[in-house]
Amino acid sequence: MAKKEHISETPATQWLRRNGIGFSEHPYDYEEHGGTTVSAQKLGVDEHHVVKTLVMQDEAAKPLIVLMHGDRKVSTKNLARQIGCKSVEPCKPEVANRHSGFLIGGTSPFGTRKQMPVYVEQSILALEQIYINGGRRGYLIGIAPQVLTDRLAAKPVQCALEE
Repeated sequence: MAKKEHISETPATQWLRRNGIGFSEHPYDYEEHGGTTVSAQKLGVDEHHVVKTLVMQDEAAKPLIVLMHGDRKVSTKNLARQIGCKSVEPCKPEVANRHSGFLIGGTSPFGTRKQMPVYVEQSILALEQIYINGGRRGYLIGIAPQVLTDRLAAKPVQCALEE
């Protein structure tokens, strides 16, 4: 019998367990700047089902989280228009780390250090299962996308651009 790889808890997995949310664990060998292309290949899943957690900020430097398909990018103009802001831009890595409590490449929308509004690309909610960061580089979790709206109060938006 194969020995199951032990995965230590993260603030994200602790939050999920505390809230009674089931998830599957998918560790992989992390590659610097590999992004969702690498994680999707290593897990053998469609990159469209791998969801990026992006920490951004509005014109007042208020942080927010955007959840986007791995094979798409965010139209910050469309996002800003839909959420009633003048502008939205990605946070600098050190600022994103401070807001979320996670390192870039290991950012999860669950168990963040700071409460932030969460926006999810609407088409993600139509998927059966998604793979999203579990709070550490090289570690994705599989969950039902409804968890995002039910438990994180994520607001659906339409701001995806083809990569």
